[in-house]
Amino acid sequence: MHVVEEENAKKDPLREAGLLDLLALCDSFFVTSGKKILPYSAGGEQQELLEKITGRTGNLRAPTLRIGATLYVGYNEELYQRVLATQVDG
Repeated sequence: MHVVEEENAKKDPLREAGLLDLLALCDSFFVTSGKKILPYSAGGEQQELLEKITGRTGNLRAPTLRIGATLYVGYNEELYQRVLATQVDG
């Protein structure tokens, strides 16, 4: 896997205006909530998606990974194993 861009969310947190720009680049989203993996698609309920991908401070939750037009937010070992396996097998 080749990393095209990496950003430090502590130094430069992504807030709502930047989040909307990021969402516009994606057509599918996977957000972790505890052990659950919640799928969303572009054109769905944007306010609900924003609430799920932001923390209490209103910043984008970490870790966040964008591969092509898919955004992965939050950590879930099963999800990351699947994502990384498809990138390696690719």
